[in-house]
Amino acid sequence: MFPVVDVHTHVVPQGWPELSSACGGDGWPWLRVDSERAAMIMIGETEFRPIGAQCWDAPTRLSDMADDGVDVQVVSPTPVFFSYERPADQAMKVARIFNDLALTVCADGGDRLVPFCQVPLQDPDLACAELDRCLANGHVGVEIGNHVGDRDLDDAGIVQFLQHCAQVGAPVFVHPWDMPTGPRLDRWMARWLTGMPAETHLSVLSMILGGVFDQVPESLRLCFAHGGGSFPFWLGRADNAWHRRGDVVRGQSALPPSHYTHRFSVDTVVFDPSALRLLVDTMGEDRVLLGSDYPYPLGERPVGAVVRKSDFLTDTQRAKLLGGNALAFLGRAA
Repeated sequence: MFPVVDVHTHVVPQGWPELSSACGGDGWPWLRVDSERAAMIMIGETEFRPIGAQCWDAPTRLSDMADDGVDVQVVSPTPVFFSYERPADQAMKVARIFNDLALTVCADGGDRLVPFCQVPLQDPDLACAELDRCLANGHVGVEIGNHVGDRDLDDAGIVQFLQHCAQVGAPVFVHPWDMPTGPRLDRWMARWLTGMPAETHLSVLSMILGGVFDQVPESLRLCFAHGGGSFPFWLGRADNAWHRRGDVVRGQSALPPSHYTHRFSVDTVVFDPSALRLLVDTMGEDRVLLGSDYPYPLGERPVGAVVRKSDFLTDTQRAKLLGGNALAFLGRAA
């Protein structure tokens, strides 16, 4: 039996240096500590997100993992700290700060908390250097945002970084971030409910139609958050467009989109058995990994509930989704 492995969780250290002094620039996030177990991520004087001790306290995480039957968490940065919009040297400095603090948090969880780092993705050379430093220090992989400004994942610099990840054997977790804003999206958490799925869908397409999967080796281990966004539901539409309007749609891709589903994985953060069935049917039982988005309020609790209650899965398939596929993503033996 495989251990249960959650590949989609986030960390926020309880404290970090004043970033304007440490990194340069201004307008950085800061943490307003409200109590021993509660804090607020602030951007300037604006409240961004309330967080609790689950974000920084390993014993609290381990207790929740025990309640949910999770053996291992992959612990990734919270995207608000990516800093891709800043000068690369500033993003490099903040990445170093948060990567080193994340190792401290994960160290208290032993081998049950698996740290992923962040990198200054706007500069591929600095990104590769920071990944190498982090791998040497104990990180296992890297989380990246799904775009850098108007540069999507088929950008030459990002492809260079992904090729480096394949070369050094680092798994890559892609998380949507920096969604569009506007009056129609600033109600009802619509940026999270519609923007995140759309952003993820767009970035999967950019890798396919931009020819990235034809450029990077098959050894690249890549997982998209949130079930791959809306991509699995609309794969047939993408194939239809590729065949019928190839003059516009094909881009740099050698083959139709459905040919590339074996080149990446997605997590299970879809919350409904019927959606999970579509995900498994579309991606294949080896390309769907347990995820929760812990510890944030739109995440799944108890972790793995949708997998455990999906009666269309065989015992073998359920074991793969709960842990076996994640072990392969992490490059670990069962």
